[in-house]
Amino acid sequence: MAQENIFFLSIRDVCKREMITCSPSKRLIAAAELMRQKNISSLIVCKHGFPIGIVTDRDLRNKVVCRGINPAELFVSDVMHAPLITITENNFVFEALYLMSSHRIHRVVVVDAAGKLSGIITNSDILRLQTRSPQQLLFEIEKATTIDDLKRLHEQVQSLVVHLIGTGVRTPELVRLISHLNDRILIRLIDQIKSERYPDLTENFAFIVLGSEGRQEQTLTTDQDNAIIYADDLTADELAQLEAFSHDLIDSLIAIGVPPCPGGIMAKNDFWRRSLNGWKDVLDAWLSNAAPQNIMNGSMFFDLRTLYGDTDLEKEIKQHIAAHLSNDSSFLARTAKNVLRFKTPVGLFGRFKLEKEGIHRGKMDIKRAGIFAITEGVKVLALESGHLDGGTHEHINNLVKSGILSRDLSEDIEASFIFLVSLRLRGQVLSIGAGEEPSNFISLEQLNRMEQGRLRLAFEAVRSFQEFLELHFQLAFVN
Repeated sequence: MAQENIFFLSIRDVCKREMITCSPSKRLIAAAELMRQKNISSLIVCKHGFPIGIVTDRDLRNKVVCRGINPAELFVSDVMHAPLITITENNFVFEALYLMSSHRIHRVVVVDAAGKLSGIITNSDILRLQTRSPQQLLFEIEKATTIDDLKRLHEQVQSLVVHLIGTGVRTPELVRLISHLNDRILIRLIDQIKSERYPDLTENFAFIVLGSEGRQEQTLTTDQDNAIIYADDLTADELAQLEAFSHDLIDSLIAIGVPPCPGGIMAKNDFWRRSLNGWKDVLDAWLSNAAPQNIMNGSMFFDLRTLYGDTDLEKEIKQHIAAHLSNDSSFLARTAKNVLRFKTPVGLFGRFKLEKEGIHRGKMDIKRAGIFAITEGVKVLALESGHLDGGTHEHINNLVKSGILSRDLSEDIEASFIFLVSLRLRGQVLSIGAGEEPSNFISLEQLNRMEQGRLRLAFEAVRSFQEFLELHFQLAFVN
């Protein structure tokens, strides 16, 4: 295995299985003595085999010694860190690193599918896996102190993906990696701007990302799609400061290399920065009138994911959307009908239809050709069933569990989606290598005969899915 692929090892392959545990009712002095005897820096606290907390030597120092508390009077439950940050055995090393960096911790407890204790992994364990690894990029992001640092690191994300795409890393894992790294850069940028310029900024807001970024399905060509939800009771001064912060943030994102959204879907614009009730009013207006612009705005917004701030605001918005759609599904039907407008570019005798003019003459927009129909079609079914969290993969799994999609159709859809995204990503890497801007267009010259055959099969699956949507929503009767 190439050194770079260690980043994509399964947690089960690298975590430590030998762990020392204790119960929450254990006397703290006895727990500390156990740590001394075993020469370890932490104890995992378990109840009935399920990890519920962790006690570290740092907890003993900061929560007991520094406060002058008598440890003889304490139990483990009094000082343990809870709730516990855990990861499953099926996750990857880079996801463990993401958790460590985002929560500023040095270890993550590993659990099995049932949630029972399985192991532990530390940042030191990962560093020992190799002397040069992509995780270093994640650590450098956390240490960045300037816009120039983040600009350089943003460029390195592209370089890393260009390097990894030829090493056998599966497309879904590569896309998740891109999303994780971009998330950390943006969060680091927010932390910097807040600490340097807005130390008194209100905490009662959520910076949300939308579209493919919200679904964590970014590739190498991405612009900004974001918004802000803030509490209804902010003062005029708090609102003014939040507005100034949003302008600084978006301008700084542009400075580090993230292009502005051509449609203006950015938190610095008043339309995309609203109070909780303000967003509810806008959503009601969109959902009550399935005009093309409302469908487009809704499609982008429904993928919302809180990247920074109060997640309760996101939850309330999603509950509001679900409640509205449960009473009136006409918006979903018209959205599904919009998905049918995106025809697969295959003509008579299986010949591909390519762009006839412009700078992309002779190429194919792979996003418009098939990716969009899958992501939007799956999303509209997920909205109908009340599943608003997650991306396309999670939505498909939920739709199968709910009996909405058959196993065969879901497998065809997912396989086609992964293949189309892999072509998109590969085309972008080739563009970067040629010194061009990455885009959603691919050239058939990049594909061999086998791949062209797979592309036709993928488009057949897209058409079958569109036919399913037409029947499911009875679109023949929708004007």
